[in-house]
Amino acid sequence: QVQLVESGGGLVQPGGSLRLSCAASGTFFSISDMGWYRQAPQKQRELVATITSGRSTNYADSVKGRFTISRDNAKNTVHLQMNSLKPEDTAVYYCNLYARSAPFRDLMEYWGKGTLVTVSS
Repeated sequence: QVQLVESGGGLVQPGGSLRLSCAASGTFFSISDMGWYRQAPQKQRELVATITSGRSTNYADSVKGRFTISRDNAKNTVHLQMNSLKPEDTAVYYCNLYARSAPFRDLMEYWGKGTLVTVSS
């Protein structure tokens, strides 16, 4: 079982920056892809960015050039550096990852509980 704990959310003015972090703990053999998703009020959850175990990245068009995802495999953490924030970035941000409990076992998907990011003046 894997537990994910996000941190770093908060209130920031437009144009400001925040850094989100997510730490994975528990019992697992390996972690595959990691990522961040977000859900704004009355909207569906959407992908923000993902990163593979080999550090290949993928970003939503809306955040390209402003957000950077990174991971520390030794610490089982994933980060999201968010710059030039806009009011439309306001959402609950969720950490997501796929992990195996043992070699050759199927990948299981896990979600954090989310951290709120509010961009407002």
